[in-house]
Amino acid sequence: MRGEVSSGLHRFAVLTACAVLGLIGAGGLVTSHGAGLAVPDWPNTYGYNLFFFPISHWIGGIFYEHTHRLWGAVVGFLTLVLAVWMQGAPARPWLRSGGAILLGIALIVAALAPSRWQDAVVLSVVGAAALVGGRFWPRCRPQPARLRWLSLSALGLVILQGVLGGLRVVKLKDELGIVHATLAQLFFVLMAALALLTSRAWGRFEALEGWRALRPLRSWYLATALLILGQLILGATMRHEHAGLAIPDFPLAYGRLWPATDPESIAAYNRQRLEARAYNDITAAHIRVHMAHRLMAVVVLGAVLLTWQRACVVLPRGHAARFGTGVLVTLTLLQIGLGAWTVWSNKAADIATVHVITGAALLMGFSLLALAAHGPRMQEPRVVSEQMPAPAPAGS
Repeated sequence: MRGEVSSGLHRFAVLTACAVLGLIGAGGLVTSHGAGLAVPDWPNTYGYNLFFFPISHWIGGIFYEHTHRLWGAVVGFLTLVLAVWMQGAPARPWLRSGGAILLGIALIVAALAPSRWQDAVVLSVVGAAALVGGRFWPRCRPQPARLRWLSLSALGLVILQGVLGGLRVVKLKDELGIVHATLAQLFFVLMAALALLTSRAWGRFEALEGWRALRPLRSWYLATALLILGQLILGATMRHEHAGLAIPDFPLAYGRLWPATDPESIAAYNRQRLEARAYNDITAAHIRVHMAHRLMAVVVLGAVLLTWQRACVVLPRGHAARFGTGVLVTLTLLQIGLGAWTVWSNKAADIATVHVITGAALLMGFSLLALAAHGPRMQEPRVVSEQMPAPAPAGS
């Protein structure tokens, strides 16, 4: 199974995963700067095709939002290339057919809507590249079926992400922003998993049945990853409330362990606000979400520490997973510090964005450890069946 995956494909998968992490950071900057609606139209940018928007207009919040869109387009392209590469040489006819279709659509757009010539140019460039590239690439054999399906799932997910991001702009629904942010985290985990599964290290791990040592940690890694995902969803909800810092102090909350949420207290909080960027007044729901995020941080820290303690008991000193779990403990402590710093800095955009990126890295780390602990399930069914004991004869 493993010999078929080339080092070039693995490096490209790593590049794509890194680009996705950068895109999460770019999205964090958009939200932290309150620039999500700096560009009010979609899929165009102030009437321009995305790739033709003049650089001279990249100012203020427009810079963050437009850069985020461009980065998203790059990630989408990288994901498409990775998915085609995974299919191997049999994908060439589909690539050529897709290129021809895009060229045809470009001609139709140019003929029926001359004012949309920018769209026709983009379609023509992409179509020509696919048509020409499909004559000699990809050259490799198809990758294992599960890798092919995972790459196609990633392609579908990145398309869905783009649509959700656009709908968030045109529908003005904060809920879509929360879903968009959550799916971004899951997409990053999926791309990181593809990078791991195409690596030589994973091949050696499978060959040596390294998953056996991790079997007692399966539920620990998975449960911790799910808790982190829940925490990231709470964080996304906070960011997309557009209420800024609902609680401006830390570790206390308005000077108390648990802040009052009666109408009089809420009114007083809004009168005291120091933040000028907030779109909405603070509500009791905002405060409850913020407090839930703080409490969940304690739960996540406890889960991480317990998982590390369990790993130290189960795994020998020097084991890669034990070391990796220790690194994630350090990253968790850093993440808590960044959360506090975000409050103390009055939600400085750069600190808040690093906080978002670190959260994504934590989710990715524990998700990959959970994947490694479930290693055999990622093999081809034939290989798994060869490792399973044969069924006992009837009547035995």
